[in-house]
Amino acid sequence: MDTGEKLEMIGRKILTVSRNELYLKMRFLDVALSSLAFVMDVGADGLGTDGLFLYYHPQYLGGLYREDRIRVNRLYLHLVLHGIFHHITRRKGRKERLYSLACDIAAESIIDGMQYRCVLAGRSLLRRETYGRLHKELKVLSADKVYRVLYGLGLSEEETFRLEAEFRIDDHSYWPKEEEKKKQEEIENRWQDVSEQMETEMETFSEEMSSGAGDFIGQLRVENRERFDYRQFLRKFSVLREETAVDEDSFDYVFYTYGLSLYGNLPLVEPLEWKETQKVEEFAVVIDTSMSCSGELVKKFLEETYDVLSENNSFFCKVNIHVIQCDDRVQTDRKITSGEELREYMENLELRGEGGTDFRPAFVYVEELMRRHVFGQLKGLIYFTDGKGIYPGKMPPFETAFVFLEEDYEDMDVPPWAIKLVLSEDELNRGGCHGY
Repeated sequence: MDTGEKLEMIGRKILTVSRNELYLKMRFLDVALSSLAFVMDVGADGLGTDGLFLYYHPQYLGGLYREDRIRVNRLYLHLVLHGIFHHITRRKGRKERLYSLACDIAAESIIDGMQYRCVLAGRSLLRRETYGRLHKELKVLSADKVYRVLYGLGLSEEETFRLEAEFRIDDHSYWPKEEEKKKQEEIENRWQDVSEQMETEMETFSEEMSSGAGDFIGQLRVENRERFDYRQFLRKFSVLREETAVDEDSFDYVFYTYGLSLYGNLPLVEPLEWKETQKVEEFAVVIDTSMSCSGELVKKFLEETYDVLSENNSFFCKVNIHVIQCDDRVQTDRKITSGEELREYMENLELRGEGGTDFRPAFVYVEELMRRHVFGQLKGLIYFTDGKGIYPGKMPPFETAFVFLEEDYEDMDVPPWAIKLVLSEDELNRGGCHGY
């Protein structure tokens, strides 16, 4: 056996020992810990992963193991967490260096919150200060949220370097580039299955499995929410009808252009002036104006919704949208028929209420509007709230979505007939949101 083979064998043994130590304390990680095949790479900067393989520099790994076995365990777990929380595949146009730092901080915060001896280590002053600073603005230190805060802080080069020196412990050069769509999809699918299975196991055996895992399950729930395009979500409320437009698929361009060439200005076939289109025409938006919902969150939700409503290809020129404010009773109802009216409403928004939260009056009110034929083809209702209220006892005759903003989100059980949608400001700005 030559030197290279010996180094590879030793490296694999070290990683196997580390994996077994982690497994004995964290049984819920069994599939995740075994998801990375070991590959020796003398070009690696320590250890790294692309979501499929774990690459290791043999001399670095051996030296780290002799120095401190716990650091090897933490590094192994750090790499696995990058896969579980989809850090490797969800940069989505963010600044690469800052995003990598945010992912490392998110992963290390989970490990630092664990109470298992195999990964237990003291926190430096910089770590304590960083976590404290982030927790002032965030409930959960997910990579997306940490990135947003770091970006807003406008870190200097010196500050960025200090944080990287503290939190960057693995090699991210193996992460696929954004243009490598096929590889990203393969990695995403593999870890989505692992994450969902792990969440199920942790919730089923929560007390036994999660007692020392800190906020691991909380972050896992956030990451496992299915991604939706907000525009696609609103199109669930669309209807099919005719509108004035050229239907380019309804006639033959050959005869049309032949007539123009033969007679000069007389086409043989005229384009149809009406076209069937699938767009949003009617729906209701209910704003929870109770004291538990802050005005800033309500305005943020309406601003994001307005951006979608303003798209010409999503909504008819004339619409019938009712924006209803409600706490424990209906406070106001503003009918919106055009983009201009919606913009005017936004500019002069005044919230009324601040009582308790009861969802039932809004549903009774909307059903009464339907009986009075104020709505012709109401497809759905969107209710923006923090979820802390009294839900209707029966399913309404229209689709319903209860919408939460991620910054103020706590896991709430909505009725089985309703959609739960959690809007992330970061994702929504790029046309997506979380929901399930």
